[in-house]
Amino acid sequence: MDCIVVDGSQGEGGGQILRSSLSLALCTGQPVVVESIRANRPNPGLARQHLACVQAAAAISGGKVAGDALGSTRIELTPGPVKGGEYRFDVQSAGSVTLLLQTLLPPLMLAPSPSHLFLSGGTHNAAAPPANYLQEVFFPLLERMGVSAKLTLLAHGFYPHGGGELEVEIEPTQALRPLQLDSRGARRSLRASVLVANLPRHIGERELNVLRHAFDLDEVDISTVLADGPGNVIQARAEFEHLTEMFTGFGEKKKRAEAVARGVADGLGSYLRNDVAVGPNLADQLLIPMALAKGGSFTTGTPTRHTLTNIAVIERFFGPTFLVESEDARRTRISVRAV
Repeated sequence: MDCIVVDGSQGEGGGQILRSSLSLALCTGQPVVVESIRANRPNPGLARQHLACVQAAAAISGGKVAGDALGSTRIELTPGPVKGGEYRFDVQSAGSVTLLLQTLLPPLMLAPSPSHLFLSGGTHNAAAPPANYLQEVFFPLLERMGVSAKLTLLAHGFYPHGGGELEVEIEPTQALRPLQLDSRGARRSLRASVLVANLPRHIGERELNVLRHAFDLDEVDISTVLADGPGNVIQARAEFEHLTEMFTGFGEKKKRAEAVARGVADGLGSYLRNDVAVGPNLADQLLIPMALAKGGSFTTGTPTRHTLTNIAVIERFFGPTFLVESEDARRTRISVRAV
């Protein structure tokens, strides 16, 4: 079987290219080489969270891998058949376990038997979907496509201390159903919540005040959670008839709580003003399931560089797969090409 060669420096140039390439190699059984991994990043090559993805991909398929070392800028994976079962993977840092799951989920949701995963590392990381985002936003859409996935947050893990753990149970399907998300439907609720770990509660109160002034919220909540180090996350959920969307901000040193919350307000406000179903992050995450389903479409805003890069990687495996059509200045339809 021909080996697929993917340029890891193309487009957005980050770890997503590696994760999507690994996932698609497992789904198709095609060997893959990813070159120039994160070549334009300040620290090129595999960090611990990327290495964990490579090694986990090999583990669930009994595959052969080369280049699986910290700092490596080239990996090669020759996958075997993906097998369900119980697996335990540790990122061994505060690196994101949800991005590790993003690598493993597509092949395991098509595996011949159920899977039970325990993933250790960071559960709430900037530039990664938080654990409850998967629970509330992504998994319900997968269920409509025929996959049952349940996520349990066993321990919170924030950057840079980590220490979090997820338990994930996956009931696979033999064939995915296409997903149509042309509109979001009527709005049902608008809610905001804050997580605070080892930090003063007033941080969360200040963040929620920003969202209260910006939106007519139906519900607000502050939760103090246990973690190995300090952490702060603010999330705004917009529940509609056809889906739920979520926008997240992460507290940072030397960044005021109000500034963190304004970032969330800007993201949510932009989404609510646009007549689209899917926000920018969800658009990126739906692409591989839609390609595997060989059908479906959704409306979103102007595609991000992440989304366009992910489309390019997917099309290295499947050939021309998606139509990206601008319907007006703020609305784009992304659909799977008819076979």
